[in-house]
Amino acid sequence: MVFRLFFGCGEGDDIAEPAISIRGLAYRYRGQEKPALDGVDLDVAEGEFVVVMGPSGAGKSTLCTTLNGLVPHFFRGRIDGEVEIRGRSTRDGKVGEFAREVGLVFQDFEAQLFSTNVALEVAFGPENFSVERGEMKRRVEGVLGRVRLEGFEGRQPATLSGGQKQRLAIASVLAIEPRILCLDEPTTDLDPVGKLGVFEIASELKERDDVTLIVVEHETEETLEADRIVILREGRVVTDRPAREVLRDVELLQESRIMPLGVARFFHEMGLWQGQLPLTPAEGLREFRQRGWQIDAGRHRELVAEDAEREEGYGEALIEVEGLSHRYPNGVVALEGVDLAVRRGEFLAVLGQNGSGKTTLVKHFNGLLEPTEGSVRVEGKTTTEQGIRTLGQTVGYVFQNPDHQIFSDTVSDEVAFGPKIRGLEEAEVEERVKEALAAVGLTGYEEEDPFGLTKGERQRVAVASVLAVRPEVLILDEPTTGLDYAEQRSMMDLVRRLNESGSTIIVVTHTMWVVAEYAHRAAVVRDGRVVLSGVVREVFAEEERLRDASLRPPHIVSLGNALGHTVLSVDEMLRVAGKGER
Repeated sequence: MVFRLFFGCGEGDDIAEPAISIRGLAYRYRGQEKPALDGVDLDVAEGEFVVVMGPSGAGKSTLCTTLNGLVPHFFRGRIDGEVEIRGRSTRDGKVGEFAREVGLVFQDFEAQLFSTNVALEVAFGPENFSVERGEMKRRVEGVLGRVRLEGFEGRQPATLSGGQKQRLAIASVLAIEPRILCLDEPTTDLDPVGKLGVFEIASELKERDDVTLIVVEHETEETLEADRIVILREGRVVTDRPAREVLRDVELLQESRIMPLGVARFFHEMGLWQGQLPLTPAEGLREFRQRGWQIDAGRHRELVAEDAEREEGYGEALIEVEGLSHRYPNGVVALEGVDLAVRRGEFLAVLGQNGSGKTTLVKHFNGLLEPTEGSVRVEGKTTTEQGIRTLGQTVGYVFQNPDHQIFSDTVSDEVAFGPKIRGLEEAEVEERVKEALAAVGLTGYEEEDPFGLTKGERQRVAVASVLAVRPEVLILDEPTTGLDYAEQRSMMDLVRRLNESGSTIIVVTHTMWVVAEYAHRAAVVRDGRVVLSGVVREVFAEEERLRDASLRPPHIVSLGNALGHTVLSVDEMLRVAGKGER
């Protein structure tokens, strides 16, 4: 695709009108003192693929809602400046008039789903624009195939996994065939191959010069095919440059609370200047070998020995799963013949593609689900004989969306709920609330309204409410979803501290760098079966088997594998790599 900007054109050049033109855009939500956007200037040419990045609160989602008129027509506040879509100001039309021109998939994608089955959900948009029936059917079939939801036409959206719901939201917008498509964090709840699938869709659309694509994204590994990357901070554009140029600017990304590409960061730390930095594992392998660098096998053996020493330190089996199968009332077999053991003190990551059965598996550990066949024992007793209330003392569960778990008016009341319903004395309840809030770094937030906090803070409140019961095991379902890189680090550092203080941790996640850098062991679920399990380093060495399960290790891990030594982070690669002789 030709990279197009709207300056530097000579006299007589044919300058096409931009698909999106933003001038001096400032916006402050009603009741807020700080502007969400502050003096944004941006042009996007028809057919361009632009990625918008930045930390939480930077204004990315607000920028998206200005493109179809939700700001200022639906979300009230003060707006200055101008947003033009294909030459027409969004001030001059209604939201519905821009809906066919600008398709928007919200960050809260579940809020977009309301139909009774998948096919009707996808057909809703075209039907409202009076698309002919045969053409509507073609679009529904085409987009469901594109997002890997063929065969799900009759399913109710509520019965889908989080990732499947996200793909359905994307499909419902694609079916309208908008000229401008804006996806607000479209990969947050997708497995690694699913993330690639979304960007493959983006690449396909990129080949069509009549479709303009704006994607808000946290994950840098997915942005390599973009034409440009725009970084926002505090409502302002801090950079707008070609994608590969921005991805080589390791220090700018770190300053902007964006995780740099692992390969680029490694070579940056090894002293290469910015313009030389490779970005992908293949580029990194070529650069590593051309420079005559080597992996120190002795230092790598030290890493493996540290893994083995940690393995020896675990206690007895706390959770034992034998022959577990689960069939939902609608007939869907989610698990089949699962065997697994979790020992006291472990930090286990449960991995798998969307709909593989990960969440179904861990919901058996605290009695939220009961086995159709087989058994699950916690501390030697089956979950069916213990029941949810008794199991809650041993196994705490933090849901993927903290808003599904939080209901009290204050943080203190929320955290106190668990101990109170177990009949503890008031003094003991207060002590546990104080202890739990200190553990998650929320001391001083006792009287705050949980729903007035950021997503990361609400996630911490949910963790604290479980910790207050003092469970032996803490299960976290996708604990980093919707958080920026700094918030993800903060959350996982908290989880690591809990593990180091004695908690057994089970994390369900799609975020592979989190698994690599924090978990001790991993269990890979595919089609309801555990197909691979062991120490994380051993599991991530099996790249082909991971790909079969729709998983992909982080780039830095792939680089280490290509060099014959599995490393799990940039820091480990720096520890074992040597420049050798030129």
